[in-house]
Amino acid sequence: MPAMKVSDALSATVMRFRRSRAETSTGLVAPVRSDRRTKNLTKRLRPGDIAVIDHVDLDRVSAEALVGCGVGAVLNVAPSISGRYPNQGPELIVGAGIPLLDDVDPEVFTRVRDGERLRLEGDTLYRGEEVVARGVLQDRETVEEAMHRARAGLATQLEAFAANTMAYLQRERDLLLDGIGIPAIGTAMEGRHVLIVVRGYHYREDIAALRPYIREFRPVIIGVDGGADAVIEAGYRPDIIVGDFDSVSDRSLSSGAELVVHAYRDGRAPGLQRLRDLGHDAVVFPATGTSEDVAMMLADGAGASIIVAVGTHATMEEFLDKGRAGMASTFLTRLRVGGKLVDAKGVSRLYRSRISPWALLGLVAACLLTIVVAAYCSPAGQVYLTFLAARWDAFVYSLTGLFT
Repeated sequence: MPAMKVSDALSATVMRFRRSRAETSTGLVAPVRSDRRTKNLTKRLRPGDIAVIDHVDLDRVSAEALVGCGVGAVLNVAPSISGRYPNQGPELIVGAGIPLLDDVDPEVFTRVRDGERLRLEGDTLYRGEEVVARGVLQDRETVEEAMHRARAGLATQLEAFAANTMAYLQRERDLLLDGIGIPAIGTAMEGRHVLIVVRGYHYREDIAALRPYIREFRPVIIGVDGGADAVIEAGYRPDIIVGDFDSVSDRSLSSGAELVVHAYRDGRAPGLQRLRDLGHDAVVFPATGTSEDVAMMLADGAGASIIVAVGTHATMEEFLDKGRAGMASTFLTRLRVGGKLVDAKGVSRLYRSRISPWALLGLVAACLLTIVVAAYCSPAGQVYLTFLAARWDAFVYSLTGLFT
């Protein structure tokens, strides 16, 4: 697998950060911010911060978020590449020129205060001259070597993925095959297009490419957790928000969208309490799969004619990058939805108008010819043409007089 390139927007963020971050001759001096959940940490990071995470097999989406925040360095108490499969996150981090330390002492979470300015020099984090933590500094060579070893074990992971898929099918066959358990909602989707937005791979670019499609078809927009924030950032309003609501803002929850809580199969819904505290009502959808699966099944069960997916997981590589056990449901959900499901990139490529310059010139010429013929055939047009001919003769006469 070739090394992944960071998008232009992320590269620009990194370059701005590099020009502004505080570096000394003895290393990087910056505030340290830590959280065991990477997606929670990215909400608090500022350009130049040292991020401390606990993320086995750092995935691509999390890495893009860290690079987008302009972090000065990433310290991971877990192995960024465990060898289970070739995850893409570490390639993005080191490709952006950001120091990446693996296997850092887990005690670093208790040894540092959030926002405390410390010094990172090589593979060691210092407070003054005191050693706070050490790790294994990764670079392009070490990451490529680890990725090579991970590819060798990919067949084992595919077998485990298949086993998880069968186990999920046995647990959820009534929901997958017959749609039993899909709740009724108030938003009408019968015969309409539905746009499902997940804050996943290249979601910003996909939404931007879909603007003509959204303007013409006005689909029902479903935001999956943080995808609702992405919808609002793009200038739209979600009609439905689906998820466990651990990564969506209060602003999105108060946008007027219908709220659907993704609950466990036993009925537990951790996100429901947050909605109650905010004074919102919600529909509960118990299901074992992921929130993007719930959104797809909800749209399919409500009779949507087309389901367009933004930022969702579509390939085996993305399934493994998201998490082998949790993505078996997505694989089967896509089988259930079938031909209704269209990836956003496919819609933008098919929908994009392609008018050649020659076709445009031909259209302009045809319009001009039509005007001339209409003017020539009408009495008023003939008078106007006679006037124009007289003016042209006068212009030619005056122009000829300049040279005689």
